[in-house]
Amino acid sequence: MLPDLTTDPALLALAAALGYLLGAIPFGMVLARLMGLGDLRRIGSGNIGATNVLRTGNKAAALLTLILDAGKGALAVVLAARWLGADAGQIAGLAAFLGHLYPVWLKFRGGKGVATFLGLLLALGWQAGLAACATWLAVAVIFRISSLAALVAAVLSPLWLWWLGPAQATALAILLVVLILIRHKANIKRLLKGEEPRIGRK
Repeated sequence: MLPDLTTDPALLALAAALGYLLGAIPFGMVLARLMGLGDLRRIGSGNIGATNVLRTGNKAAALLTLILDAGKGALAVVLAARWLGADAGQIAGLAAFLGHLYPVWLKFRGGKGVATFLGLLLALGWQAGLAACATWLAVAVIFRISSLAALVAAVLSPLWLWWLGPAQATALAILLVVLILIRHKANIKRLLKGEEPRIGRK
């Protein structure tokens, strides 16, 4: 289902621009620099997300990255929805997600978007968001593979939204899932070969 676009197009464009700028903040890179962990681009997978921060061995930095990356997605949705309307919330959430994937500050080479996706999902519908987070946690605990947990949680999220609501966010979730699958193409290939590293590996 699609949301009803009732907000003025100029305001929607503003929500998108601000959402993108918020999403484009590379918290993983910032924290790694502040904590003296080095350049994430030269560590592990080279990704700027929490999983790669964890490969530095600093669990606190990884947890902070996870919280901040999720928080920026949630904040974009909540602020835009409160000030402008539900349609603006979805637009801002999409823009924040794209900002994380393609940040202008890093020459459009960003993260894979899972934490930001879960954050905005929680803001769109907390019940569906919690279900997605629980899915991620269950798969991560059982298989100890972050990418597998992320992919399963993402793919099931439209079903959680359709069932638990809000159903009008289902179309947005499907679009974001497609982007997540594209960003995880290399991970999917390694999963099929049994070569994907497990959580905690430096």
